[in-house]
Amino acid sequence: MSRYEVDGVDIQSLPKVSLHDHLDGGLRPQTIVELADEVGLELPAADGPSLGAWFAQRSNSGSLPEYLTTFDITTAVMQTEHGLHRVAKEFVLDLAEDGVIYGEIRWAPEQHLQRGLSLDAAVEAVQAGIDEAIGLVETHGGSIRVGQLISAMRHLDRGDEIAELALRHRDAGAVGFDIAGPEAGFPASRLASAFDILAKAHFPATVHAGEGDGIESIKDALFSGRALRLGHGTRIAEDIAVEEESDDAIVVRLGETAEWVKDRQIALEVSPSSNLQTGTIAQWGEELADHPIDLLLQLGFAVTVNVDNRLQSGTSLTRELGLLVEAFEWDLDDLEQVQQNAAAAAFCSFEEREALADEIADGFDRLR
Repeated sequence: MSRYEVDGVDIQSLPKVSLHDHLDGGLRPQTIVELADEVGLELPAADGPSLGAWFAQRSNSGSLPEYLTTFDITTAVMQTEHGLHRVAKEFVLDLAEDGVIYGEIRWAPEQHLQRGLSLDAAVEAVQAGIDEAIGLVETHGGSIRVGQLISAMRHLDRGDEIAELALRHRDAGAVGFDIAGPEAGFPASRLASAFDILAKAHFPATVHAGEGDGIESIKDALFSGRALRLGHGTRIAEDIAVEEESDDAIVVRLGETAEWVKDRQIALEVSPSSNLQTGTIAQWGEELADHPIDLLLQLGFAVTVNVDNRLQSGTSLTRELGLLVEAFEWDLDDLEQVQQNAAAAAFCSFEEREALADEIADGFDRLR
């Protein structure tokens, strides 16, 4: 049993959907140590626990660019078919252990070519690891479905190539497209032609926006990126003005962009701990209780809860939900709502989303 409970229920036992989870941010520290030894990579710590502590320390800088430097190490041990296969396999096993029944794993294949892999071979290696893990979960009586989100790095100008890569694998594990990397100064419009390619092929996209930049970035993600979901999207709260507040009520006015996102139920892939680490919520405060996620949920936005990077944040989806229970007194109904929001926003068929919604409802009902 995990230490996180809500209404007397172990949160780990609840069915969950994970939409924003980076492959290169979800490695086990001991795996990094072993893979680094295989490729001759020098690490800042020699054992798993010490390396995990190093990642935690480096990730709590309050700066997104500084936070991103930790990925130099994780991607360095993910440059071979063996490395990618192992990391993907363990990633899915960790999702299942966390109670995830549907997950989307995002990663940028263009960052994994330093040891001779092609883009397609890299995607295939990750899919092989995913498939093996799903089989192992089923062997032990469990069930999990996992898809790949193929990401293009927004500052490296290979968007068209990566969009075509995603389309080549759409029937072999790839369920959507994403752009990642430094947000400020690198708007979605830089990759407009890639989003055109995807739109013409009816292939869904989520776009990192509202994390390292504000409302203009979100607007561009919606317009140029045709985003069906917003990666983080936390800073949509900048477009919400609190006009009146009391102990038991709050009156707000939504700007045009916030109103559009809410009314169209464009999912926000919020990652609370990560948002604290990267300074995303600095304008509202420095504690989780200052995060606008609770306001967004109560206003009816399609809030989903995610880990972003399990390693860097030393977290899990169970822990993220538990922290929100502690900070905002969320109950089982709140936790079910964010899971249903995630199921509705998943990049799978309507019928699959309906089945996910039923599985979540049944799982929560059994534990009430």
